[in-house]
Amino acid sequence: MHELQELIDHAEQINGQMARYGINFGIYKNGVFQDRLFPFDPIPRIIESPSFDYLEKGLTQRVDGLNAFLRDIYGKKQILRDGVIPEEFVYRSPGYEAQCEGILPPKGIYSHISGIDLVEGRDGCWYVLEDNLRIPSGASYPLIARMLCRRCCPGTFRKNAVRSNRHYGDMLKETMDYVNCGGISVVYTPGRYNAAYFEHSYLAEQIGAVLAEKSDLYVENNCVYYRDSRGPVKVGAIYRRLSDEYMDPLWFNPESVIGVPNLMSAYRAGNVALLNAPGNGVADDKGIYYFVPRMIRYYLGEEPILHNAPTYLPYYEEDLKYTLDNLDRLVIKDVAEAGGYGVVFGSSLSKEEQEKLKALIRAEPRRFISQEIIDFKELPIMEDGRQVLRKADLRAFVISSGSTKVWPCGLTRYSCDPESSIVNSSQGGGFKDTWVLSH
Repeated sequence: MHELQELIDHAEQINGQMARYGINFGIYKNGVFQDRLFPFDPIPRIIESPSFDYLEKGLTQRVDGLNAFLRDIYGKKQILRDGVIPEEFVYRSPGYEAQCEGILPPKGIYSHISGIDLVEGRDGCWYVLEDNLRIPSGASYPLIARMLCRRCCPGTFRKNAVRSNRHYGDMLKETMDYVNCGGISVVYTPGRYNAAYFEHSYLAEQIGAVLAEKSDLYVENNCVYYRDSRGPVKVGAIYRRLSDEYMDPLWFNPESVIGVPNLMSAYRAGNVALLNAPGNGVADDKGIYYFVPRMIRYYLGEEPILHNAPTYLPYYEEDLKYTLDNLDRLVIKDVAEAGGYGVVFGSSLSKEEQEKLKALIRAEPRRFISQEIIDFKELPIMEDGRQVLRKADLRAFVISSGSTKVWPCGLTRYSCDPESSIVNSSQGGGFKDTWVLSH
């Protein structure tokens, strides 16, 4: 049904075009910035229409539940009063920002762009591994890959009923316009040496927004302005691509040299929308992840459609015992880490290393979660002219404005290492296009 040989034959040409366009993913390693091509594999992940319909319902439900949680946790905190989530899991979360207490974002939306990481198990179920609600990256890569593939292999797309992914920029623009507080829209980048700088510039072009760095923006009378060559221009919405702690040195990290002083004051005054909202990291926390099914039941009154990976919280005595007794067959995650860092497979450790990790978990149970290892599907990739199987996940992008919508595409990442299940681009993985079939 899916005739892909044309894509495979043109793989070198497509990757050459990507190099020409500068489609790179920068990595800091041993204190050195390395700009490398993000390897693209021509064989797409294919999601049949009924499977996507199921995913769409589950992802919409999950993001609506997470947005409700963020509104509550920085507002009335009813979920804590009702004992659904222990207070300690919120207030000790590295992503919880006390400075954001009582600030309601424009239109009440906290996570405008959500990146939900899933894997498909061999049992046919989709499992959510992580919720990324701060500054999820990666949508630009399948966007431009699809464009180049269509250019090289138009016949392949005529033969296969693939849903278009070209409207992602329109979805972002609609969201920015929906929450805009009066003024231009800006994509705020830390600059050229950020790992995802290519994406910042590409999405700014897709949205029709201004790409701005710290020196281009300033705050006056609680309003944000862009330094245009013709004079200052008011900014109404900022798609920010830097972490909370660097955004405003007067509110967060005083040593930040890439932040805009008083940006948060303008945000608190309701004069600018920030996408995504500061403080969202509390919902990214891998410890909070454990409670997302409870959130969905609590806020939406519905049973969760998508499954979490089977997860244990050493914070609870029973889960601590289970984790320590079964360490050699679990994966342990440090809740403060991201990008594939802080992930340890118990089976890969020596007895001495296992004992050291057990001591750490006993000493800081809030810092870790443990999970059963999901036997998730491998996907074919081309390597040295032949097809081989590699572990792969899917980052789905969910956009929230007046309603919640799932982009009919996504970033499929795969491990280049046949022995590894870690697919993150920051760990050297590659990516594929994701085809959602229209029927």
